[in-house]
Amino acid sequence: MVCLCSLGQARLLEDRLARRRPKARLASPPTATVGTRFINPFKLGKHGYGFSLSEKNGILYTARGGHIDIAHFRKVADWTAYLTSQVYKALMQGDTQLTYRLWEPSRYYLTLSYPSHWQRLAPAKKDKLAQKMAISLGQHMAYTASTWHEMLTWFGYRGIVVWPEFQSAFTWEDNYSNLLGACIAGFALKNPQLSYSEAVTRYLNQALEHLGGQPRRVGRKASAAMRGVWFKGDLMFLSVYRRHFDIGDGDGHVSPWLVTCLPEVPPARPFSLPVPNVDVLADNGFHFTLEIEPREAVIKGRILRAAYQGSPTTGTRIDPARHFANIMKAVRAKGIAKYGQDVEVAYWGKNKRPESFAHTP
Repeated sequence: MVCLCSLGQARLLEDRLARRRPKARLASPPTATVGTRFINPFKLGKHGYGFSLSEKNGILYTARGGHIDIAHFRKVADWTAYLTSQVYKALMQGDTQLTYRLWEPSRYYLTLSYPSHWQRLAPAKKDKLAQKMAISLGQHMAYTASTWHEMLTWFGYRGIVVWPEFQSAFTWEDNYSNLLGACIAGFALKNPQLSYSEAVTRYLNQALEHLGGQPRRVGRKASAAMRGVWFKGDLMFLSVYRRHFDIGDGDGHVSPWLVTCLPEVPPARPFSLPVPNVDVLADNGFHFTLEIEPREAVIKGRILRAAYQGSPTTGTRIDPARHFANIMKAVRAKGIAKYGQDVEVAYWGKNKRPESFAHTP
């Protein structure tokens, strides 16, 4: 594993790519059911922010990180790179507002304030500091958006109107795969020698080796072993009754669920990932607020009521720092009512403290 914290000037996303939003990728449920594609963790091809013939997506299994959805990983990594580029541009221009949208109709509103000496900084120093701030904020924004997506689908949002997505909300690989994408993208954007896509390819392979990537047949077997434990049924009749609600709002880390009954996989300690830390902005005199305006007509009212529970009035925007806890409280309550008290209990036990991902990819 390579530590990148000491690298100097970042490279960020190439200008020609930063002008384009990331491409869509088709994710898979982690269940051994019709339509799920299991892949070999060391034959994933080259990551491509743009067009890529060799890029492979699907579900794989790792000894220390559990199941990982590579499509989720790539999407969040690319959104991290894209949002970092947008924030960097805003910082260099001294903009105080940035509005954008990602997958769903929801609108995001970022407000920025600057240290008093910002405009007096030498150009080279300003550029380097803007890159550092943008990467930290881009990781935070992308992971926040991926969590918001899980919340929306839990409350009934459908990207494809005829296809229900509730069974894919907070499945056991979602949060970990999403967070891994934000983490790896941050390291890739800090690499001054490699292009973004080249760096993501390298660091993803290193991470999967460290996590103990398993052959495709083991990934499929790991999912099949959880039939009747974490899920049942198939396709339109699939029921996932163990959900991974750990978004890192407790100890600041997301811990994976491991399948502990596989003779091919030696016992391993779960490897947790840290949620993006944006303290570096305040440490350098920057401040920001991030708000989300739900525009999903069918579920907008329900999710706003959950966010503002206990408040005398209901607003029109979500502040993740204040409202995600309320939303997750409602999510857990519904999960327990629907699936029972053990809805978020995995084999290895929710109270066991895993090793931290710390600051290496």
